[in-house]
Amino acid sequence: MSSQRSRSRRPSSSSGSISSRINEEQINHLLTRIQALVPGTRVHASEDAASATRNLQEACRYIRSLHQEVDDLSQELSELLATANGSTS
Repeated sequence: MSSQRSRSRRPSSSSGSISSRINEEQINHLLTRIQALVPGTRVHASEDAASATRNLQEACRYIRSLHQEVDDLSQELSELLATANGSTS
């Protein structure tokens, strides 16, 4: 019975189907685009997967920081507009 349980918990073959649809050329193209957009990333086609992963993580951190900065600036602008509207009335 335990052999049936272990067989039923194996990952399905479809779990790798997404990664098999994305080829190395497409990944390199995306990494090159990230390099152009995110300061401090060094993406080269010859880099290993770990380097690419680190660059993608750094890009995600950078994008999150940009989102936070936009939120902070939006809040500051809202406060300034509220103050300006209050002083002109």
